[in-house]
Amino acid sequence: MASPSQQQQIAQPIPGEKSMFPALVLLAGWLIPGAGHFLVGKWVRALLLFAAILTMYLTGLGLSGKIYTPNTGDLLDMLGFVGQLGTGLLYVLARFFGWGATSVINAMGDYGTKFLVVGGLLNIIAAVDAHSLANGRKASL
Repeated sequence: MASPSQQQQIAQPIPGEKSMFPALVLLAGWLIPGAGHFLVGKWVRALLLFAAILTMYLTGLGLSGKIYTPNTGDLLDMLGFVGQLGTGLLYVLARFFGWGATSVINAMGDYGTKFLVVGGLLNIIAAVDAHSLANGRKASL
């Protein structure tokens, strides 16, 4: 059991600078990889995230990865859809222009699908990180 002074230390928020629009930072970070960090003023981190997520997405498309649709009914397809939806506008562009494969034909396509899903999950984590920086819950380094 923690003493009252230890509980008080645990409950204290991490000091950080607060932004006026943390929800906008979260939305921008989801729609465009790295945009949330760009709005918070973390230029280098924004550029690295944008380059990493875009590279993963283009690699996935280059390997003929599957672009998931929201209404297949299969649990794994729904999870893959949520992961790919994490890339925001990149997913919308892929669906609009018909990029990617409709089904996985070989092992390389399966690897490509994993690149697409992991890129989306990384973007979700990055958007939440930018939101934490914007609302002051996380100290800026």
